Amino acid sequence: MTSLAGKTLLVTGGSRGIGLAIAKRAAVDGANIIIAAKTSEPHPTLPGTIHTAAAEIEESGGKALPLVCDIRDENAVKDAVEKGASEFGGIDIVVNNASAIALLGTEEVSMSRFDLMYQVNARGTFLVSKTCLPWLQKAENPHILTLAPPLNMVEKWFAPHVAYSMSKFGMSLCVLGMAGEFREQGIAVNALWPRTTIATAAVNMLGGDELIMHSRKPDIMADAAYVILNRPSKEFTGFFCVDDSVLEDEGITDLSVYAVNPELPLAPDFFVEPKTT
Repeated sequence: MTSLAGKTLLVTGGSRGIGLAIAKRAAVDGANIIIAAKTSEPHPTLPGTIHTAAAEIEESGGKALPLVCDIRDENAVKDAVEKGASEFGGIDIVVNNASAIALLGTEEVSMSRFDLMYQVNARGTFLVSKTCLPWLQKAENPHILTLAPPLNMVEKWFAPHVAYSMSKFGMSLCVLGMAGEFREQGIAVNALWPRTTIATAAVNMLGGDELIMHSRKPDIMADAAYVILNRPSKEFTGFFCVDDSVLEDEGITDLSVYAVNPELPLAPDFFVEPKTT
């Protein structure tokens, strides 16, 4: 039987949404969670802080260390990794969940917004992964899991929002390259992406309650991540996984439980094609 009991996960942007869901699923096993996120005080429009996330993680059965961390800041990342590893005796798993989004065309996007997306998405993923390497090299079954899309280099995924797509595919390129770089060290590096929109604050911002009703719950991403993170790191690396396919490979074919409203059609996410069957 697989389990994440006693494992230590560092989750970026884990104060809400998919990151928190992944953390809570691991916490059910008794995992330790380092929450590295920016929100320490309640946000005027977004739910959750690192402290409310820590409370939910501990209610789920795990241990939590909430740390204020802007992953654009190299010193802040180093400090969070050092504190987390010191608290729990190491780091076994890194979940690169933090992301910035602005679905704007080339003329509309400001360079400050461009820089934010690049620094959080591509650079942040690289920095966090790099900083955690000394601890992953000591772990028994080390994993880096990045919430990034398959490298589907098709014009339609870029043209409406070039800047955002570049930054997200930068995360995907980290997966592609690092999987090869760290394969001999036994460190798994994989990507996970949703087939459909997921009911998070970001999706609500993009499409309101209407889009939320056509989405799946964050639990599907949490359960898919759980499957991946329990796989042998020396055998399962370099894959660009999609949430429903991961679960179907495990024999879970009824995914209706994950739908916010099972009676409504699901809205496809960016970068992946909807299933035809």
